[in-house]
Amino acid sequence: MSPPPYAACIQTDFPFATTRKEIPSRVDRMIEMAEHTIVGYEPFHDVRLLVYPEFAHTPPIYDTVAKLRDRLAVELPNEHTDRYATLCAKYGVYIQTGTFLETNPKYPGHVFNTSCLIGPTGVLSTYRKVNPWLPWELHSSPHDVQGFEEELFPVVDTEIGRLGCAICYDWLIPETIRQLAFNGAEVLIRVSAYMDPWGATAPMDWWTLFNRARAAENTAIVVACNQGASFEHYPPFSWPGSSMIVDHDGRVLAQADPGPGEKVVIAPIDFKTVRAERERRIGHDTHSHLRTQCHTYAQAPIFPAQHEQETGLDISTESIKQRIAIARDRITDTKP
Repeated sequence: MSPPPYAACIQTDFPFATTRKEIPSRVDRMIEMAEHTIVGYEPFHDVRLLVYPEFAHTPPIYDTVAKLRDRLAVELPNEHTDRYATLCAKYGVYIQTGTFLETNPKYPGHVFNTSCLIGPTGVLSTYRKVNPWLPWELHSSPHDVQGFEEELFPVVDTEIGRLGCAICYDWLIPETIRQLAFNGAEVLIRVSAYMDPWGATAPMDWWTLFNRARAAENTAIVVACNQGASFEHYPPFSWPGSSMIVDHDGRVLAQADPGPGEKVVIAPIDFKTVRAERERRIGHDTHSHLRTQCHTYAQAPIFPAQHEQETGLDISTESIKQRIAIARDRITDTKP
């Protein structure tokens, strides 16, 4: 019986980019780190999945969507994803990229926070963050786009398991990760920039709390790569790293120590055991035990899409606060 493939979380610590011209040097370093990881661990394990953090290419540092579009956003796929694909073909690996700020001619005016799953044949899936971190993140959710027809939560069947990704704050919305699991994901990938004090240390340590909970409640492996930038590099927050890999029962298999800096952590992703456990278990089978008919809150709209409220206008912090107020009113109106 062949051993399971391994995943690697590769933390980055770059000064924030102010223009898209700085992306190539970041890609240079991330490819270098990937090759060090694949080759360095080869005597011990086959590292087949490499995951990078949110904002690894560009953080959304500007205060308007127009500035993000003009200075940082790129179309996908592009020359950077081509370089990752070349690496994947060379070593037979898969890469979940750090996020790009993405523009797409199909959705004019919008900027998305996007991660691509790339394999030896090229880009396999594109995930756009469904739940931006409100009110500061001004990029669009696909939910904001009228007529968005692509799969919100793509899952790709690969030789190292069925892979699905969600980004940072998505993981505090349990329905988002649940949907990936119901779409078939066996390996849940978290591309994240999770800051202090919610990061990786007591007394809060939400980072570990939610990663373990999402693994256990979905009977899935979690590969969670967190931003390792220092306060100096990505103000106004400090970023605690502590990337981790968690098994389907919520056990932490490997974890980087808390604190900023470039770090790599690896562990097995035993997707065949996940399949066997999902098939065998009758107890704690939270998929088949789910009584969807009882959860009426999810059957009514709460947070309004941008196109419902602000047709033709860019997203702004103030408009987000207005939409939060509408959502709160809707919650109040639905209470018995």
